[in-house]
Amino acid sequence: MSNGNGVAATLSDAAESVKEKATEIGDAVASTASATVAKAKKAAKSAEKAVKQEVTKVKKAVAKRSDKAAKAVKKTVATAKKKLATASAGAKKEVASLKKKVAGKKAAAKKAVKKATAKKAAVKKAVKKAAPKKAAAKKAAPKKAVARKAAPKKAAATKAAPKKAVKKAPARKAAAKKTAKKK
Repeated sequence: MSNGNGVAATLSDAAESVKEKATEIGDAVASTASATVAKAKKAAKSAEKAVKQEVTKVKKAVAKRSDKAAKAVKKTVATAKKKLATASAGAKKEVASLKKKVAGKKAAAKKAVKKATAKKAAVKKAVKKAAPKKAAAKKAAPKKAVARKAAPKKAAATKAAPKKAVKKAPARKAAAKKTAKKK
């Protein structure tokens, strides 16, 4: 049992050896892990940088497209406004010309109506003037016939007189119509 001290020493050497190995392995694992962490941090930073660059590129592209779209919309709106203004002006001119035409036609119609009413009035006046003459001629003829009943020869002469008076009255009517037309 004298070897008892030797076993304890061997065991303590083995324990120290295991301890050293564990420390070495721990250091190796720690250095590998820290290297991995450093690599991961580096990759994360580069990925973050790349993402930021992509975002700025996309923002610029969107800004350019929205500017182009806004310009196109403004241009389209301006063109539409011009077309509407031109169409409106044309429509207003057409309305004004149509109003002038209608006003001219109304004035011509009023003149025609005035002329027609003037002609009717002249015809009525002529008829009124002619009517009393006819009546006077007819009234005078019977008186003459009554007065001359005694002489049969004269009665025949008086019978012809009313016919002449009647014939003369239409001639006067025609003359009255001619003078009315001249007016």
